Amino acid sequence: MNIQIFGTKKCNDTKKAQRFFKERRINFQFIDLKEKTLSNGELQSVKKAVGLEYLINKSSKDYKKLNMDKIRGAQIREEILLKNPSLYVTPIVRNGKEATVGNKPEIWNQWIKADK
Repeated sequence: MNIQIFGTKKCNDTKKAQRFFKERRINFQFIDLKEKTLSNGELQSVKKAVGLEYLINKSSKDYKKLNMDKIRGAQIREEILLKNPSLYVTPIVRNGKEATVGNKPEIWNQWIKADK
């Protein structure tokens, strides 16, 4: 398994994801979205797994400020996401080509079972 957790240090769901994998002694790479955002390739991979709309935090302060509610074009929404990581729903957990958004221990358990 090659687990990556994208989130912020203050996000409770990100902390839950980290604890989930630590408790099962599964190594993961934590990427703090305040320091480094997803690359375009990573965004495309996650988008393919979960869908663009599930990645966007509609309750984020920046959602309205950046007029995301008025932007319909997927390309433009992606460009804004790449430049504004505060818009992501966190944590984003990647396992190769698979990904989840938010706290999804039931899916992470499936990954672990499939890896054994």
